[in-house]
Amino acid sequence: MDSANILIVEDDADINRLLCAILEGAGYACRAAFSGSEALLWAEKYDYDLVLLDLMLPGVTGEEFIARIRRGKTMPIIVVSAKLGISDRVNVLKLGADDFIPKPFDNAEVLARVEAQLRRSRQFATLHSDVLTVGSLTLDRDSHTAALNGEELTLTGREFDILALLMENPRRAFSRAQIYEAVWGEDFLGDENTVNVHVSNLRAKLAKVDPETAYIKTVWGIGFKLAEV
Repeated sequence: MDSANILIVEDDADINRLLCAILEGAGYACRAAFSGSEALLWAEKYDYDLVLLDLMLPGVTGEEFIARIRRGKTMPIIVVSAKLGISDRVNVLKLGADDFIPKPFDNAEVLARVEAQLRRSRQFATLHSDVLTVGSLTLDRDSHTAALNGEELTLTGREFDILALLMENPRRAFSRAQIYEAVWGEDFLGDENTVNVHVSNLRAKLAKVDPETAYIKTVWGIGFKLAEV
C-alpha cells in the first residue's frame, strides 16, 4: 500500500509512540499530537489521510475535535479509546467518526482498520467522474461532493457512501446488513445501530437544507431506500 500521512492524537506518550511504531513499521508517515488543541492546529494546517484519535484529551476533547474538524474536512477518523461504551460509540458516530477501536488494542487490528479506511477513501478518490442526480439531490464522486437544492452538504465519508449507494439504486430498498457490507466493506455482525446512526445523521443534514421533504425512506421490515422526490 502507498504511504499515507496519519495524525495520531493521544496524550499518553507511550501509547502515542506505540501507535506511531505500528504504522511507521507499515510504511506510513505519522504526526504525533498530545492534546486536542495541538491536533486541531495540525489538522487545520495540513491535509492528513487519516486521524487516530483518543477521546479523553487535555484542552480540546476528542468529541470536540471531531465536531470541529467535520465542519470542513472529510478524512477518516478512527477513535481509539477506553471510553467506548455503547452510548460513547453512538455519540462519536453521530459526531462524524468513521470507526472505533477499544483500548487495550491489538496491534494487528489497528493496522487492519487503518488500511481498510485508507483503501475505502482511496477508492473514492480514484473513481472516474460520475455525477448522480435524483430530484434536487446531486452527488459528484469525482470531487467527492454532494448538494441539495444547490447547497453543498458537509458529509462524512460514511454518509457520502451511503447516499451514493441509495442514489445509484433509487428504487431499491437496502437492508442494514446490505448497507453495512457495501459501505464498510466488512461482514455484517448484527449491530444495526451503526447503520442507523449514520442514516440518522444523513437525514438530519438533508432536513437542515430542505425540512419539508424526507429524502430517505424507512421501509419497515427491510431497511432504507431513497424516497421518490
